[in-house]
Amino acid sequence: MKNLNIPVGVSDFEKIRKNEYYYIDKSGLIEDLLKRTAEVTLITRPRRFGKTLGMSMLANFFDIRKNSKEIFEGLEICDHQTLCSEWMNQYPTIFVSFRQVDGLNFNGAYDMLTMVISELYKEHLYLLDSDKISEYDKELARQLIQGVASAKDIKSSLLFLTRLMQQYYGKKAVLLIDEYDVPVAKASSHGYYKEMLDVMKGLMLALKDNTSLCFAVITGCLKIAKESIFTGTNNFVSDTITDSRLNEYFGFVQSEIDQMLKDADAMEYALNIKKWYDGYHFGDYDIYCPWDVMNYLFELQHNPKTKPVSYWKNTSDNAIIRSFIDYAGSTITQKLEVLMAGGYIIQRIDENLTYDYLHSSEDNLWSMLYLTGYLTKLRENDYEGELLEGTMALIIPNAEIKEIFETTVIKWFDDSAKKWNRNALFDAVWNGDSERITKEMNSLLRRTISYHDYKEDFYHAFLAGIFTGAGYMVDSNKEHGEGRSDVVVYDFINARVAIFEAKYTKVLDNLENECDIALQQINDRMYAKEYEDDYDEILCYGISFFKKRCMVRKK
Repeated sequence: MKNLNIPVGVSDFEKIRKNEYYYIDKSGLIEDLLKRTAEVTLITRPRRFGKTLGMSMLANFFDIRKNSKEIFEGLEICDHQTLCSEWMNQYPTIFVSFRQVDGLNFNGAYDMLTMVISELYKEHLYLLDSDKISEYDKELARQLIQGVASAKDIKSSLLFLTRLMQQYYGKKAVLLIDEYDVPVAKASSHGYYKEMLDVMKGLMLALKDNTSLCFAVITGCLKIAKESIFTGTNNFVSDTITDSRLNEYFGFVQSEIDQMLKDADAMEYALNIKKWYDGYHFGDYDIYCPWDVMNYLFELQHNPKTKPVSYWKNTSDNAIIRSFIDYAGSTITQKLEVLMAGGYIIQRIDENLTYDYLHSSEDNLWSMLYLTGYLTKLRENDYEGELLEGTMALIIPNAEIKEIFETTVIKWFDDSAKKWNRNALFDAVWNGDSERITKEMNSLLRRTISYHDYKEDFYHAFLAGIFTGAGYMVDSNKEHGEGRSDVVVYDFINARVAIFEAKYTKVLDNLENECDIALQQINDRMYAKEYEDDYDEILCYGISFFKKRCMVRKK
């Protein structure tokens, strides 16, 4: 395998080009954006699909302070000489990212925001030395640099900076805003959504009727409803994973993967990479997650035997998705089971979400999972029938995301199930109340999630896990008497033991009969006999399962 200088974690376009990192040419994005007449373009993609690198490329191309001819040399955009002459390094350019704006409370997050604005203004200190800028405006700029400006001036800081730059250069400014929705997403998680939304709406005034603005490009994970944050913005075009003309510029398409593997002499890994990191369907394109592919190739260069792993799960902010689990009802559980079994679900998708209403409907959960990359749409030719307007057939895109569901999402459900009052079940077990055990077991089964066929090993693990998780000593499938009992639960302090023999059936009407068979097995094979000398009380239960239903009987 050949060594490629792979830029893992590097999103600075100039650094990638100057240090000769391996780069897949996405410069066609520049021409496509300039073909449009939109004053404001919002591009939404899941995290780790190359938005920041794309914005860094745009900043290097337009910024009048730079000389970028060398770093763009050999790229597709240089084939358009007239366009390059007119636009390359010809416009004052503002590039700001709100990725760092976070805090446990509003004051903490606001401090981070003022720091971001301060650092942005420090990039343009030359404005303070210009005779074209009034002393009043210079003083306000100094306050923004020092982080002591008023809330009103923070809100208008982007609008103000475009005006200063137009005065200095005599040209309208290009405004590039990366990760615009991070501050409100974090605010929603920590409980200060309204305060942060107010600030971000103020900052976005730079997009509305701004005579100093040439055009703006904004990126984020979600398309927050226009009336929520982009109020009154005219000539506004959104480019989402559903309705897009720019999809080939965010993520890798198959031809790019083929070329990369050929360059690395690593075609033998193509199937694994496709299975684990492909499967996203953005518009009409099939897309690989670039973060994963680059990380895996980087690891392969050091160890050719490296197996694919999930590089994605620790990079995305899944706090919002986690919060839905507490709202999970039986329909959500059933649909997740279908997805994890490799199936698809039909769901209404709303791309115009507002964070304050995320939990207002189940549809919003599926919209979130789709927009953040946990689910993707099924290809039209893989689905039979017609979909209602506004609905979509959704699937898990690849092995990596399936693993995230199997570990992370199931853990969330397990945590949620732990909130259930298990003491009622344990009291029923030790009191010999089989009817109450049946009731409590059925309640817990409905809270759990299974993505495999309902087989005996699932129920066996489920039964043992209930008691193990509560701190009981549990034996599973231990040799007893003349056979193997499924689960034995010990209460040493009170000198008692509970023996469970579990059966499962594919027919609901057989629950009662399977219970009787289980009890007969306990009796015939004398499972209880070995405990008679050490325990004062031995409780024997036959339990039968059918999907998410069960019946318990006591010997």
